[in-house]
Amino acid sequence: MTGNVASLEASDFAMRNWRGAEAGPVRIGSPEHLRLFTRMLLDTHNPYKPAVIDWPKLEPDALARVTSLPIWDIAVQTEGRASIRVKTFAETLRDPLLREALEMDAAEEARHKVVLSKLVEAYGIPLAPEPAYDAPKDAMWAWLVTGYSECIDSFFAFGLFETARRSGYFPNELVETFEPVIQEEGRHILFFANWVAWHRRNLPWWKRLHFRATEAAVWVFLIWERIGIARGLDNSGEMQDANFAMQGTGAVGIELSPAELIDLCLVENDRRMAGYDERLLRPRLVPALARFARRFLKK
Repeated sequence: MTGNVASLEASDFAMRNWRGAEAGPVRIGSPEHLRLFTRMLLDTHNPYKPAVIDWPKLEPDALARVTSLPIWDIAVQTEGRASIRVKTFAETLRDPLLREALEMDAAEEARHKVVLSKLVEAYGIPLAPEPAYDAPKDAMWAWLVTGYSECIDSFFAFGLFETARRSGYFPNELVETFEPVIQEEGRHILFFANWVAWHRRNLPWWKRLHFRATEAAVWVFLIWERIGIARGLDNSGEMQDANFAMQGTGAVGIELSPAELIDLCLVENDRRMAGYDERLLRPRLVPALARFARRFLKK
């Protein structure tokens, strides 16, 4: 038993703390940069198995809080779509190390879906029928939508998760069970931010302009998607990925001003990124936008 605990603690530490073997500064877009961010994702993989998670027995009030959250359908479907999108993009790649890292990313997204499925099964949470997760026709577009969506949702999830932990809204045992999933999302957006910078730097200038335009179109799409959050469903009647973080914000039911939430998200974002090689680029756009918005908010 002691050996198992030590092994779990070692895997958890390795997932959060990593430095590459490259010596000295690493130029963005270089082969060394590619090895740095791909090895980060591969080396920090936590081998936990969702099927053997020992879900804690919840007291009636805690069980009621968990089962009443309106996020479980959205969460399961979001992870299901993310997995097939990342897997489809991985299949388009020629570089074996980059492809291996993307396949790892897709497998972890699929594992998140299994974790959520096991949770709803353990606590008797009813789910709507899942839609088919079809492979996207435009693999690059789907990968960018997934990556930038995770950059937005993970930033706010970091703060919301810490809020729920501090308040006791979720019992500590359940928080600890979900902690690796939250940290994995931090690894994913760290990998994505570095892939974007590496890919952009290696494009000819005319292709770089097209890629920039595609990124801008992705952001327009994501903003438009989030504007429609109040509808709860998209035009086809399926849950929107964008609802995940926002539904969770309203459902946790903790008194937190927008300024306080942003402050906590910024602190938690920095904390979760702190253990990784400082030569890796950190996701910057969402924290920068949050800091800009924060200037106009009062506590």
